[in-house]
Amino acid sequence: MPLPLAAALATGPVVLDGGLSTELESRGHDVTSALWSARLLRDDPGAIRDAHAAFEAAGAQVATTASYQATVPGFTAAGFAEAEGLIRRSVQLAREGAPSSWVAGSVGPYGAYLADGSEYTGAYLDEVLTGQLREFHRPRLAALAEAGVDVLACETLPGAGEVEALLAEVTALDVPAWFSLSSVTGADGVARTRRGEPLSDVLGMVRGVDQVVAVGVNCTDPASVVPAVVWARVASGKPVVVYPNSGESW
Repeated sequence: MPLPLAAALATGPVVLDGGLSTELESRGHDVTSALWSARLLRDDPGAIRDAHAAFEAAGAQVATTASYQATVPGFTAAGFAEAEGLIRRSVQLAREGAPSSWVAGSVGPYGAYLADGSEYTGAYLDEVLTGQLREFHRPRLAALAEAGVDVLACETLPGAGEVEALLAEVTALDVPAWFSLSSVTGADGVARTRRGEPLSDVLGMVRGVDQVVAVGVNCTDPASVVPAVVWARVASGKPVVVYPNSGESW
């Protein structure tokens, strides 16, 4: 791409790809394990490359890596060796499959590693300290940065505690990042995190942080997106990234 992503965002909309795991599942791949699509980084990397290529062919300008569930403890628990190498491979596959796209290194929340649904509630934030979250996220962030991502996509974050931890790590790495939360909008029209915190308070944490190039919401009901976007923009002063879910209830 001719421009850094931050510069492109300042000039107009940029089209993100779709759900990588959804695309892989539609092609017949099993993504039901605790590693989700990250399993294919070892078992069928070509499938991931092909999915990235399909998204770029459809008009996507950003390729999101298959690293949402790709963590060092997650790979270790599954018996996979060389976790950092597999994480770096996710960037290589995105580059190969979508050579004209910016590459966003997907960084899912701690709850995604737990694979118990707590990424949508943030319940673990009652017990897991900020320092522990930083130690958990650090190896993946470093591997993605070393592999040359254009931006770190810190996504589906359920609450302020995880934003605080990731913000500290991203700032230390000095790599561009976006922060996207899973949010809900109440009857009062106020967008909140899954922990019930006002979205404006949480995203206000990134105001003035140069490494953060955009903020927004994902895995959020489409009906809640517009108010969330407004709150995000006003609170952060940043461009907005938005990729809602399908609107289903579960």
